[in-house]
Amino acid sequence: MGLVYDVVGAAFTAYWVLILIRIVLSWVRHNPYQPIFRFIYEITEPYLKIFRKIIPNIGMIDISPIVALIALRFIEYLVFQLLYML
Repeated sequence: MGLVYDVVGAAFTAYWVLILIRIVLSWVRHNPYQPIFRFIYEITEPYLKIFRKIIPNIGMIDISPIVALIALRFIEYLVFQLLYML
């Protein structure tokens, strides 16, 4: 069961890091058509879009990624609790 915990934890951590990279990319000028940046945008956009529909921008600041990161940690906690119960 330890391997399952490790794989699930690594997947959540990888997605967490991808969202953090996406946040940093929004602060710097970059070419969004480069393959690595496109990959990051395509992987994170479906999840972030959920929060953008719910949470309005504060002026020019989009706080939805921060809420998405908090929600991701909560989902991770729930998944680990479900795995523990099995």
